[in-house]
Amino acid sequence: MLYDWSQVEKEYLNPQITRQVVHGENMTVARIHLEKGAIVPEHSHANEQVTMLMAGRVKLVYPDHEQVVEAGQVIQTPPGVPHRLEALEESAAIDVFSPRRDDWIPARST
Repeated sequence: MLYDWSQVEKEYLNPQITRQVVHGENMTVARIHLEKGAIVPEHSHANEQVTMLMAGRVKLVYPDHEQVVEAGQVIQTPPGVPHRLEALEESAAIDVFSPRRDDWIPARST
């Protein structure tokens, strides 16, 4: 299946964060845009996460360390590890999750 980001619906998580999501059978790919100062509160999930920062600079905070990630870098977050994110600059990222983020699939009305 072919997807075009310009045709994938944008979800506004808050005034500073948007995401676009594509689900495969076993993975989820998301395009995330963060305004400078945006915060993703601490959370964890059962999915392994690989984040490719396409533009900007963010700080990820883990229980045992902090990591600044810059455009062109990739960071992996293991399943079950609590983390939070702060956008140090306007930033864009591609997140890949495995297994698929079923909690991000909208409920279908019957």
